[in-house]
Amino acid sequence: MSADRPSTTASAAPADFGVYVHWPFCLSKCPYCDFNSHVRHAAIDEERYVRAFATEIASMAARVPGQTVSTIFFGGGTPSLMRPATVGAILDAVARHWTVARDVEVTLEANPTSVEAERFRGYRDAGVNRVSLGVQSLDDAALKALGRLHSADEALAAVAIARNVFERYSFDLIYARPGQLAADWTRELKLAIAEAAEHLSLYQLTIEPETPFHGLHAAGKLRIPDDDEARALYDLTLDICAQAGLPAYEISNHARPGAECRHNLVYWRGHAYAGIGPGAHGRLEIGGERRATATEKHPEAWLMRVEANGCGLISDEALTREERADEFLLMGLRLAEGINLTRYRAIAGRDLDPRRIAILKDEGAIEITADGCLRVTQAGFPLLDAVVADLAA
Repeated sequence: MSADRPSTTASAAPADFGVYVHWPFCLSKCPYCDFNSHVRHAAIDEERYVRAFATEIASMAARVPGQTVSTIFFGGGTPSLMRPATVGAILDAVARHWTVARDVEVTLEANPTSVEAERFRGYRDAGVNRVSLGVQSLDDAALKALGRLHSADEALAAVAIARNVFERYSFDLIYARPGQLAADWTRELKLAIAEAAEHLSLYQLTIEPETPFHGLHAAGKLRIPDDDEARALYDLTLDICAQAGLPAYEISNHARPGAECRHNLVYWRGHAYAGIGPGAHGRLEIGGERRATATEKHPEAWLMRVEANGCGLISDEALTREERADEFLLMGLRLAEGINLTRYRAIAGRDLDPRRIAILKDEGAIEITADGCLRVTQAGFPLLDAVVADLAA
C-alpha cells in the first residue's frame, strides 16, 4: 500500500447486494470475543430456526424486492455447527425471494473443531463455495491462551480439508498477542501464507469491553504489545504478505488480486445488505433512504419475535445524510482503494474540507489518486481512526 501502488475505481462500481445470515451458537465463548455468540448445552432445534430464518428473509425481501443477491455470508457464532441441510434450506429461502446471481459468492465461517470432510462436502453440495476458518493461531500455547478448543495440527488439518473441498477458502489469525515477538510472528505468518491459497484475515488483538480479557487487562494480569510494538508487527505483516503476493486490500485483510472477499467489500464500499438472524445488522436502500436495521440479539427472544411478528427487528432507522457520509468515510477508508470523492459528494451533499485534506497529505497520512479517490497511505493506516475523525469533523 505504498504511494505508487495501483489504484482502483472499484468503489464506484455497480452496487452489489449482500445477505448476511447470523448463526449465534458456539461450543464455547472465547475470552477476547465480544460478538453475539451463545453457548447452549441442549440440542438446537434447527428445523424451528430454519423456519424463522425463512420467515425473516421473506419479510426483508418484501421491503426490498427485485434485488439480485451477489454475496451471502454465514457468520456467527459458529455456522459450521449447522447441519448442511440447514444451510441448504436457508439458501433455498434466499433464492425463493430474490434473484441469486450466477456467480454468487457464498461464504460460511467454520471453526477447526467442527470441521469434517463429510460436513464440508455437504456444505458445498448445499451451495457454499467459500469457507473462512477461525484458525486464530498456529501456536498451541497461544491457542490455549486465546481459549480456543483446537490445536495447531487440527487447524492445519481443517485447512487441508477446506483446500480439497472448496476452490476458495480463507483463514483468520490474531497477532500482537501477549508476549509475541517479531521473530515468532514471522515464522507463524510465513507458515500461514504457505497454507493459504488466496486470502488471509490478520487481526491485531484488541481488548474489548465486557470480555474476560478486559477484566484481566484492567487488573494488570494481561499485557499486550504497546502501540510501538503493535505498529512494528503491523508493518512486518504488511511487508511479509506483500512480498508473498497477498497485499492488504483492507486494513486487516490480505488477498491475491481478484481473490478479495466480495461480501465484506459490500460493507466497506457502502452498498446495501440484508441482515438475517439474531443480532444481525443490515443496510437497506428504500425509497431513497438508507435504513440501518438491527435484530434482537438473544437467540430465543429473536425466535419468538419472528414467530409472532414475521421478523426480529428491534431497530429500523433512516440515516441522515451526515450519518451516511460519515459511515461511507469510516468504512471506505479501511480499503487500500480508498473512497471515490465524487461519490462522497453525492452522499454528503458537500466536499470534504480541502484544508484538512491538505494537512493530512502534507503529513503523509493520505493521498489523492489520479482517478479521484482519496486513500490512506501505509504510514497513515495505524492512525486510521484519527484520520477519519479529522476528515469527518
